Amino acid sequence: MKRRNFLYQAAVLGLAAATMGGSVGCKDKSAENTTSNGTGGTTSSDSGARGNKVTGDAILVGEFASLTGSTATFGTATHNGIQLAIDQANAAGGINGKLIKLITYDDRSKAEEATTVVTKLVTSDKVIAVLGEVASTRSIAGAVVCQSNQVPMITPSSTNPAVTQKGDYIFRVCFTDDFQAAVVGQFAKDQGYKNVGTLVDIKNDYSVGFAKVFSEQFKKGGGTITGEQTYQEGDQDFKAQLNALKANAPDAILVPGYYSEVGTIARQALEVGLKVPLIGGDGWDSPELIKGAGTALEGAFFGDHNFSAKSTDPAVKKFVDDFKAKHNTEPDALAALGYDAAGLLIAAMKNAKELDGTGIRDALAELKDFAGVTGKISIDALRNARKSAVIMKVTGATFDIFKTYTPEQVGL
Repeated sequence: MKRRNFLYQAAVLGLAAATMGGSVGCKDKSAENTTSNGTGGTTSSDSGARGNKVTGDAILVGEFASLTGSTATFGTATHNGIQLAIDQANAAGGINGKLIKLITYDDRSKAEEATTVVTKLVTSDKVIAVLGEVASTRSIAGAVVCQSNQVPMITPSSTNPAVTQKGDYIFRVCFTDDFQAAVVGQFAKDQGYKNVGTLVDIKNDYSVGFAKVFSEQFKKGGGTITGEQTYQEGDQDFKAQLNALKANAPDAILVPGYYSEVGTIARQALEVGLKVPLIGGDGWDSPELIKGAGTALEGAFFGDHNFSAKSTDPAVKKFVDDFKAKHNTEPDALAALGYDAAGLLIAAMKNAKELDGTGIRDALAELKDFAGVTGKISIDALRNARKSAVIMKVTGATFDIFKTYTPEQVGL
C-alpha cells in the first residue's frame, strides 16, 4: 500500500522481519528454513532444468511471498499458514523420513520480482515444488517459470483463471474468479439490486477479471451495469470516479480490488454523498481493511473463501488454536489457504511415486476430497479446486459469514 503512513509501514516491515527472523537459523525438530529479500538471481526461465529431485537429507520446498509492499498482510498471513503446516508435518516425521525445508523469498509485492525469485528457487536452490503467490499477477509470473522447468506450483489464493492455464504443473487450492465473481453477481441479484456501478483497478488481473464475470452473471439475472470507472493501485483520490458513478443512481457499487485502496474508496464515497452498499471479493479480506475504512464499510459485503475462525468444526478449531499458539494472532482466510496449500503439497508428496516434478504433479492431479480447513478440496481436470464460497458482511471490525454458495447454485 503506497500511501500507508510511516508508523504503519514500519509495523509491516517489522512484522516481515520478525517472520524472517523466525525462519532463519531455526534448528529445532523441523528442518532449517530460510527467508530472503530475493535480490539477485537471473530473470530467465530458460535454464535447461526439467524438474528437480530430492538429492540430500532435506526436501526443499520454495515459497514466493509478498512479505513487504502493497499486499504485505496477505503475504505474511499466508506464509505463517504455510510454515505451520510444514512444522506440523516435520514434527510427525516428515516425508519418508526426510524433513521439509522451506525456502522463502520476499517478492515485495512486485510481479517482476516474483519472476526473479521463482527463477532462483527453481534453478539455484533446486526446490522440488513452489508455493505462492497471493496475487494473480505475481502467480502468473511465477507459473511461467515453474511450468517451463516442470516444477509443480500451488497458489493458495490467486483466483484469476489464467494462473492454472499456464500449464499442467500449476495448481490452486482456492476457487477461481469466474466462480467467486459469479457468486457475488448472484448475491447482488438476490439482494434485489437492479443497477450496479463498478470501480476497477485497471492494472490488476484479479480486479479486471472479477468485474467481467460479475457483470455477466448480474446481467444474466436481469441487472444493469450503470457505470464503469477505473483506478490504479496507489491512487489516493477517487472522488471523480465516485461522482461519475453517483450520477447514475446505482443501488450498489462493485469494488473488486485490494484492501489497500478499498478503505479510502469507502470513505470518499460517503464524502461525495454516495451512500449505497459497496460489494467486493476476497481481496478485501485483511485486518487492515477496517483501519483504512473506519465505519465507512459498515454493512458492506464481499465474497470470500469458506473459512471462519469462529467455526465449531474440530479440525478448524485445532488449526485456529495451533495458529494462535504459534503466531499470537487469529488466522484469517489467507492464513487458512496457505495452510491448505502446504497441506495439499504434503499429501501429494506422501502419495507420489517419485519425489520429483512429474511424480508430485501426478499425485496432486489425483487428489480428491482433501480435508482442508477451507473445506474439502478436489482438484479438477484444469487443476483448480472445486469448493464453496461465502459472502461476508462487515459488522464493526469483524467479518461474519452471511451466506454460502456452491458452484451448482451459480450454474457452474
